[in-house]
Amino acid sequence: MTTVGRVAALWAEVPVDPEADEARDWILRELSDPKYEAAKPTWFDRLSAAIFEWFESLFTGTPAGPSPLLLAVIVVIVVAALVAAFVIFGMPALNRRSAVTGELFGDDDARSADTLRRDAAAAAARGDWSVAIEESFRAIARGLAERTILATTPGTTAHGFASRAGDAFPELASGLARAADSFDRVRYLGKAGTEAEYRQVAALEASLRAARMPVGAFAGTQGDGEVRR
Repeated sequence: MTTVGRVAALWAEVPVDPEADEARDWILRELSDPKYEAAKPTWFDRLSAAIFEWFESLFTGTPAGPSPLLLAVIVVIVVAALVAAFVIFGMPALNRRSAVTGELFGDDDARSADTLRRDAAAAAARGDWSVAIEESFRAIARGLAERTILATTPGTTAHGFASRAGDAFPELASGLARAADSFDRVRYLGKAGTEAEYRQVAALEASLRAARMPVGAFAGTQGDGEVRR
């Protein structure tokens, strides 16, 4: 029974018609009963109701669209997700290109693919075909690493790299094998390189640079620079 009902029942049970002051005293005594105090909402009840009403207001939009506060919450969540992805995964691969360094076929080399390609062209311009061949082949390896297709590790050989790069680009596999032969001949056997060999390696580097990334390939190695898919 509600408070109003109890007061009405109490009033009906009174056998006399009390004065106003006396009736007020009766009502106050009835309302002072502990059972009414226990029925009052606690501070926790009021806080919970307030929080629920606030969350409900976030999703109370207008015919023109969602509420501005809801849009702000969505923007904050998206920005937080982007920041978390940046912290966990680092910069996108496109921006990591200049940071790819490490050993290239026995030499510690920090040059980018663009720098290696320019150095090869400079060597060719002065007729140093052996150096031009070496730099062009290194540009191929560094370029694939920068594109997160194939990375080399200490101990990776020219032919080991060419074989695995050929797995990623089957249409260029034979050219990669010939380029590895030319690299080994001038780098390790001390043979003089030729202009024709340089042109072949340089053309191969340009073809690989223009080729689309094979599906499922990414930077990383298994064993001797193997492409992982």
